[in-house]
Amino acid sequence: MNNSMEQWHEFVASQNPAALASIVDEQCVFFSPVVHSPQRGRDLTIMYLTGAMRVLQDGFRYQKEIVDSEHAVLEFVCDIDGLTVNGVDIITFNDAGKIIEFKVMVRPLKAINLVHEKMGQMLEQLSA
Repeated sequence: MNNSMEQWHEFVASQNPAALASIVDEQCVFFSPVVHSPQRGRDLTIMYLTGAMRVLQDGFRYQKEIVDSEHAVLEFVCDIDGLTVNGVDIITFNDAGKIIEFKVMVRPLKAINLVHEKMGQMLEQLSA
């Protein structure tokens, strides 16, 4: 596992957004499961990841991981308001080991709708 993956897991455990600054590339692109357009740049990526960890924190855990030097596919499970959310984080690293792309996919449809609602509220708080 590369150092950035270790740091990613440290972020998930601590939920400290400062831990992301050193592993997210300035040109990172974040693909949300509910926002059509890609979110570009380190600051937006960190804001979305921070918000997601706050929204998805109840019982959040990775069930499966497939990792090589350039990519990681991490399947997660958590609960929101009693609903089980299942999803996948797809992470791409550059040659320096920094995250250059982060894509999130979520299922089932009820979970996507709930994540959309909760993330909207969280991003408003984080942007204020």
